[in-house]
Amino acid sequence: MIFRRKRREVPGLNTTSTADISFMLLVFFLVTTSMDVDKGMNRQLPPKQDEKQEMMDMDRSKVMSLALSEEGLLTIDEKPADIDKIRRQLKEFIVSTGSSHIIELKTDRKCDYDTYFHLQNEIVRSYREIRDAASKQLFGKPYSKCSVEQREQLLEKYPQRVQEVY
Repeated sequence: MIFRRKRREVPGLNTTSTADISFMLLVFFLVTTSMDVDKGMNRQLPPKQDEKQEMMDMDRSKVMSLALSEEGLLTIDEKPADIDKIRRQLKEFIVSTGSSHIIELKTDRKCDYDTYFHLQNEIVRSYREIRDAASKQLFGKPYSKCSVEQREQLLEKYPQRVQEVY
């Protein structure tokens, strides 16, 4: 008697639901993952200088010079100041000089980023508060509720003029 061995077939895996599961995992991770947009500072870079273009002298009374040292100490026109109390001085300077002012910001390369961004935030808050107060005075409503034309008028009156010196 000859025994024949029966060929055994290897059972296959049922992969019909694999695509469904992977699609559901993909949707799950897309929904639960936060896709934050990087935030940054809105700054207008200076125009490219031609070789023919000359540097013009600026009236120093219309320039407020802020300097951050390596230790994070702030000076305003070479006088020590506190970053947390700078907003009032900035607002007074911007309002008194009008649209021709310049805020010159000098930072040491070894200065702490937190201190630098804290100072930048104070500068931005100063402009926001000035424009909001001017908006309430001129139009009787806050800056956020102004029309595009009204905002442009306020931006012309109080432009954000920050020059960084390296």
